Amino acid sequence: MTKTDSEYKNYRELRLILGEQLNAGHSWYQTKDESVLYVIAELKQEQEYVVHHVQKIQSFFSAMNQFADALSKAGHNVLYLTLDDTSDYENLPDLLAHLLTRYQCQQFSYQQPDEYRLANQLAEFCTRLSGEASQSELSQLGLSKLSKKVTWQCVETEHFCLSHAELSQYFQAEKHHRMEAFYRKLRKRFNILMLGDEPEGGQWNYDQDNRNKLKPSDIQDIPQPLLMSNDVSDINERLSRHGIKYLGEAQQQLIWPVNRQQALSLLEFFCQHCLPFFGRFQDAMTCQANDVLSDRQWSLYHSRLSFALNSKMISPHKVIDAAINAYRASNGEISLAQVEGFVRQILGWREFVRGIYWANMPNYHQLNALKAEQALPSWFWTADTKMNCLHHAIKQSLDYAYAHHIQRLMVTGNFCMIAGIDPDEVDAWYLGIYVDALEWVELPNTRGMSQFADGGIVGSKPYAASGNYIDKMSDYCKHCHYKVKEKLGDNACPLNSLYWDFMIRHREKFGNNPRLAFTYRNWDKQSPQQQNAVLDKAQTLLQNLSSL
Repeated sequence: MTKTDSEYKNYRELRLILGEQLNAGHSWYQTKDESVLYVIAELKQEQEYVVHHVQKIQSFFSAMNQFADALSKAGHNVLYLTLDDTSDYENLPDLLAHLLTRYQCQQFSYQQPDEYRLANQLAEFCTRLSGEASQSELSQLGLSKLSKKVTWQCVETEHFCLSHAELSQYFQAEKHHRMEAFYRKLRKRFNILMLGDEPEGGQWNYDQDNRNKLKPSDIQDIPQPLLMSNDVSDINERLSRHGIKYLGEAQQQLIWPVNRQQALSLLEFFCQHCLPFFGRFQDAMTCQANDVLSDRQWSLYHSRLSFALNSKMISPHKVIDAAINAYRASNGEISLAQVEGFVRQILGWREFVRGIYWANMPNYHQLNALKAEQALPSWFWTADTKMNCLHHAIKQSLDYAYAHHIQRLMVTGNFCMIAGIDPDEVDAWYLGIYVDALEWVELPNTRGMSQFADGGIVGSKPYAASGNYIDKMSDYCKHCHYKVKEKLGDNACPLNSLYWDFMIRHREKFGNNPRLAFTYRNWDKQSPQQQNAVLDKAQTLLQNLSSL
């Protein structure tokens, strides 16, 4: 779709569409304007700020390309630039400066970026663009040849339930916020699962009903996941041609949805086959596999719509409405607890972490309240660890660029927190490896909820756990080299002593937390000899994390 020199002409306005702004319902596209040029570009800068999983790159590039095709077929002027076209430009402002000059545009428009990094980069560019830069600065930007002054505007993405401008009404910097209170406000505001001012069913939250472990008989009923088949061989060739580093193995076919039709198909599949059991088993994990079930244990009853949502191919309102409509039409086959658990993830948690992110940036990504400094073990890139829970969660992440929220929080995240891994390294791993990971959603989940590095802005306590939690919610421990019931000895589950070491190491910070009082009482009941043995065991492990 790249225009040749013979196709060049002047445009009044250039509109930038970022890779996570593939919202076909945006008001920009409701009318056609021959004087407007839309630009979608694959950029090397977006592949280099962190090492991404190859499926993540493939998904974004393929979705961007298909969105550009759809806009073009709808009658809009679209310029799609691949890595081949943009490789000569150092960064996004450098490319924009060239395009604005080449097409002699009078106006530049863009949608509010979800990431602070891009928002700041574009804001600085527009400051210079609007005449607040010297002639030498304009020359450095390549803008000195513009025939007229360029005006600019930043508009809403029109995707989230709350607009960007509204976030400050709900969130303040460095303040402890709680998702449940926020979630209830949004339930009322948007009249979702409400009967007047009261929640449908008489209670707001069914979380207590949604913590079931999968039994062997349950595993037989897990649905075969709906997987897409998108040819990405051309993208693989571009990545190789430009020396792009990535995680995972580059396959020729991509399983993730890359257009709105595929996203809607996945939504329909979820509502029909997964939603009836979603809430009940949303925290469950399993590694029980055979030839029939081996490709189901990673997907379980989860929607896997996060990439489609975060790239904006599909809206949160559409997803919520579809789930509630399926619940209402199910004649009781889908209970309120199942649909409420799902709605809470979309309306509650997704909107909540976005608000936390924007209220606390740019300082949020530097927070390290627990002063964690350990290096991330090398097996996070190979899954070669004898800890079965970590092996499966990481291998699944490497294979599919995906893990569900409990695997991220209570397996990989829990290990990193109790082992004291540097949150910078944890952030980079999470941001790179997952297909749905954009900084606005990754950072509060990882540095906040998972690592407690924000000191409690997101969570009221650290989500630390011993091997007992893993055993309660999964069958990982049954097939593990280590013994989940043991704290000491060569075969003892490493999570057990690491957990206690973490809790005692930070007792001054957490000792007065009422949610942790029972934990510290249990510790104090142990003899000094037992306590010292456990802490000595933890120190030995911390010095040899890469060998676990």
